[in-house]
Amino acid sequence: MEYLDILERAIIYIENHLSENINVNDVAKEVGYSYYHLTRIFQVVLGENIGNYIKKRRLSNGANQLLYSDKKIIDIALENGFDSSEAFSRAFKSVYSVSPKEYRNNRLEVFIGNKKEISIDLLKHITTNITVQPEIKYIEDIHVAGIQGVSSINNIYSLWQEFDKVADTIPNKHISKRTFGICEQLQESHTINYHMDFSEVIGIEVNSYDNLPDGIVAKTIPSGKYAVFTHRGLLSEILKTYEYIWGTWILLTKEVLDERGSFELYDQRFLGRDNEKSEMDIYIPVK
Repeated sequence: MEYLDILERAIIYIENHLSENINVNDVAKEVGYSYYHLTRIFQVVLGENIGNYIKKRRLSNGANQLLYSDKKIIDIALENGFDSSEAFSRAFKSVYSVSPKEYRNNRLEVFIGNKKEISIDLLKHITTNITVQPEIKYIEDIHVAGIQGVSSINNIYSLWQEFDKVADTIPNKHISKRTFGICEQLQESHTINYHMDFSEVIGIEVNSYDNLPDGIVAKTIPSGKYAVFTHRGLLSEILKTYEYIWGTWILLTKEVLDERGSFELYDQRFLGRDNEKSEMDIYIPVK
């Protein structure tokens, strides 16, 4: 697709000049497109404008340097295109909810604001495997029965394997046959990071909680409004989808996150972990 080549060239130029005082006109001139045309392509395809991408990439670079270097905050600020440490700190706190100093002291690489450089592989993922603008849905309570365990981003599949062993023992299954991965959020959203453990319920929709076997827990997904993203393709690529949600969408949306947990929904569109035609939904609670 022609626009993928345009976006790739624009992103390469931005990444090579992040520390310089570049703007949208500079990027448009580099790729040979008008300001209007390039801005429209960037917004429609990637779900954000060019100015936001530049700012968030600079902040993400700064966050990475805070964690993995001993550079002074003023030096990190200047290297990432900010005029002063004060300007960097204000912008940083608006995204990460803590000051650069606090972020460095916490030594945690968080999800929110972790805006990775868009490689050609990630660019293709965003344009073909994610709905960059979620559908806002209101749902009623959903009753789920399954297993509960502590997991992390890297070993969640093992919990699903445990659920598969007991799924047939669960009574009162709903005709929908929908299954769910429900994250019971343990911390504030701005502290969610790649290394944390979290409580997760893996289960299937049921009509009632009567006669549940030992070891099977009941979990009600509360009614309310959710932002719903669809992930398409291999389930092994789902981390890229979450990184888009937490690294881009969450920083741009006018929706306000709610304290209800997020969850994944798998229905008849899900054809298996390794099927490129599979689809599943990610529900993010909003007020």
